Amino acid sequence: MGKLLCEKVMSRWREPREKSSPYITAEGYTKLEAEQLNLWRRRAEVTKAVMAAAAEGDRSENAEYIYRKKELRGIDSRITYMQKRMPDLKIVTSVRTHSKIFFGAWVTLENDKGEEFCYRIVGTDELDGPEDRISIDSPLARALLGTSVDNEISLNIGKETRNYYIVAIRYPEMKNDE
Repeated sequence: MGKLLCEKVMSRWREPREKSSPYITAEGYTKLEAEQLNLWRRRAEVTKAVMAAAAEGDRSENAEYIYRKKELRGIDSRITYMQKRMPDLKIVTSVRTHSKIFFGAWVTLENDKGEEFCYRIVGTDELDGPEDRISIDSPLARALLGTSVDNEISLNIGKETRNYYIVAIRYPEMKNDE
């Protein structure tokens, strides 16, 4: 009799991602609200296009109908995500001290080669934009939190260790509650 072969069943299930921090700047929240409003407007346009394409007849071979339905699913997915995420977000509008690094800070760093980099520590929902933003959940941001100017941090990335010297900290858009 032949051997029984066990096959690994492939599924779409993926392990859930670690939940990201719920912090966001006021500017970032305003952008999310505008995006959500634009998505609702776009959804209305796409829905009309789907209805027009559906009226043309056979939907199985109607490329316009298939494309628009796919687009509508993408819009609905993003709207659903935003409706679940936005109520949980905490808008950070103030900081107690400007001498240490906290959420919303612009931080200027210098590496061992003397190259300078400037990053703003923001929430994960604000990363769709300029490359000078880093998530508060990133290893670099976590190493920076609570430190101050003239401190040095070391960051282990795989087998490599990178050292950064903190040159400057600023909070341009935040109120000081001191």
